[in-house]
Amino acid sequence: MRFTATTLVKSKATLTTLAISAAFCAGLAISPATEHVLSLAHAQAVPLVASVIDIDSIKEADLPTTPNPDLRAKTLVVTDNATLGVQMGNVGKHFHSKSDEIQYIVEGTGTAWLGDKKIDLKPGMLIVIPKGTAHAGTVETTGRFKAIAIKIPPQMSGDTTFVQ
Repeated sequence: MRFTATTLVKSKATLTTLAISAAFCAGLAISPATEHVLSLAHAQAVPLVASVIDIDSIKEADLPTTPNPDLRAKTLVVTDNATLGVQMGNVGKHFHSKSDEIQYIVEGTGTAWLGDKKIDLKPGMLIVIPKGTAHAGTVETTGRFKAIAIKIPPQMSGDTTFVQ
């Protein structure tokens, strides 16, 4: 059998096509199994533990500082779908692009921004903040604000954009 340059080029093209086809088929076959294994591993990454947390007993000094000088916060519960934390103080007006936030006011009264409106806040109020909605900039009337903050899905690093 005589090999010419044309025959060699055709052979390489055929081998390349076969290799790509084999890799594609292997990917199709392995993908469902990989997704199943990874989803099991992901679901078991953070097991929720039954517990009781006394929010009233948490004082500002108990909370770690944050990059925002007037805010202290601590994450208390982490799941694959949400986080729950307690925060005290104030943070500049900002929004989150990828997380919805729900805040429950535990202590303090005053005003805060929600979108383009200034709202009055007092203990017992629930604030629903869809992703992309500017919020905060609180002005305290009595006492420091203490809030329970729920982020859905968990807030990723860098998902806070400050606005004027």
